[in-house]
Amino acid sequence: MAISNIRYGEGVTQEVGMDLQNLGARKVCVMTDNNLGQLPPIKAVLDSLTKNGIHFQMYDNVRVEPTDYSFMDAITFAKKGEFDAYVAVGGGSVMDTCKAANLYASNPGSHFLDYVNAPIGKGKTVTVPVKPMIAVPTTTGTGSETTGVAIFDYKELKVKTGIASRAIKPLLGMIDPLHTLHMPERVVANSGFDVLCHALESYTALPYKMRSPCPSNPINRPAYQGSNPISDVWAIHALRIVAKYLKRAITDPEDREARASMHLASAFAGIGFGNAGVHLFHGMSYPISGLVKTYKAKDYNVDHSLVPHGLSVVVTSPAVFTFTAPMFPERHLEAAEILGADIRTARIKDAGFILADTLRKFLFDLDVDNGLTALGYSKADIPALVKGTLPQERVTKLAPRPQTEEELSTLFEASMQLY
Repeated sequence: MAISNIRYGEGVTQEVGMDLQNLGARKVCVMTDNNLGQLPPIKAVLDSLTKNGIHFQMYDNVRVEPTDYSFMDAITFAKKGEFDAYVAVGGGSVMDTCKAANLYASNPGSHFLDYVNAPIGKGKTVTVPVKPMIAVPTTTGTGSETTGVAIFDYKELKVKTGIASRAIKPLLGMIDPLHTLHMPERVVANSGFDVLCHALESYTALPYKMRSPCPSNPINRPAYQGSNPISDVWAIHALRIVAKYLKRAITDPEDREARASMHLASAFAGIGFGNAGVHLFHGMSYPISGLVKTYKAKDYNVDHSLVPHGLSVVVTSPAVFTFTAPMFPERHLEAAEILGADIRTARIKDAGFILADTLRKFLFDLDVDNGLTALGYSKADIPALVKGTLPQERVTKLAPRPQTEEELSTLFEASMQLY
C-alpha cells in the first residue's frame, strides 16, 4: 500500500507555508487554473506562503481536462523555474498537471512519452527523485492528492492516457473542507460520480491474487494491483459516504456536513483505487472524453468542448456492471445494497441487473444526461470509442471479466441511453 500523508480539517491550508518552511523550500511553484485564481482557496495558500516568507511563482494556466500540450506547457514553466517544491491548488486537472511538471523538471533529459503508460508511451519506471509536492484539493472527486497517477488527453490519438508511478504521489494532501463551498452544483455532481466509480471499480476489480506474473523487482510493481483486503476497506467506506451525502452535497451548497464528508470520501476512494486500481468504466471513459465533439457541461467555465471526467466514467456503469457481475456477484450485490437496493430476496444471478438498476435510479434522481446520445455520440461513433478503449490495458485488464472488441461495442451501445 502506498498513499500520501493526509491532513484534514477546516482551515488547515493556513499551515502550508509552515510546511514548506519546514522542508527548507526556497523557491516554490504554485499551480492552479484560471477559474480558481480569484477564489478563497488560492488566496488562503498565497497568504500562508507570504506570511511565512516563502518565495514562489504562480502558474495559473492549467487546462481543465489537461492534454499532452497543456502538460508540456506546465513542464516548460517548471523546468525554467528550477523549483525545489510544488503546491497544487485545484481539482484533479491541477494536481495531475503538477505531478507531471514535477516529474519532467526533475529529469530534464527525458522525452515526454518515456513515462506515459504503455502501449501509448514507453511506461518507463521512475527512478529519479522528484521534489516535494503538496496538494490542496478544491473538488470532491478525483482523490488525486493520494495517488501517483496523472491523466491527460493525448491529442494525436484523441484518447486519454496517463502516467502512473508511486514516485510522483504528493508528499502531503491537505483536505480543507472550506474549499468545497464555492463548487457549482454540476461540478459537485460530476466529481462525486468519480468518487462513486473509484469506490465501485476498486472493490470489484480483479483480486490481486489473480494477477500474474509477480514483478521481478518491487520497483516494477504497478500502482494498480487489483482488489485487496486493505483497499476494500477504503472503497466500501467511501461508497457508504457517497450513498449518504452526495445528493445532499449537490442539492444544498450550504450543507457543510455533506460537502466536508464528500471531500473526505474523495480521499478515501483515492486510497482504495490508488492501490487496487479502476477497471472498465475508466478504460471506456477515456475515449468518451477524448472524442468529445460539441458537448459543454453546465457549470464548467471553459472555452472548449468538455465531457467532465466523472460524467464520462459513470455513464457506462450500468452496462458494465451487468457485464462484470457474473464473476463476483456477491460484491456487486453488496454495492447495490449500500446504494439503497433491497437485496433480501435477490437471486445471486441477478446481481448485475440489480446494481445496474440501482445506479440508473441514482443517476436519474441526480439529473444525469441520458447516456452517450445526450453527450453527442451515436452508434456510428462506437468503432472509434472501442478503438480508443483498446490501448487502456493498464485498467481494462483489471476488470473481473475480460472483454472482446465485440463485447466493448455492445457495452457502448447499451450506454447510448440510460433510462
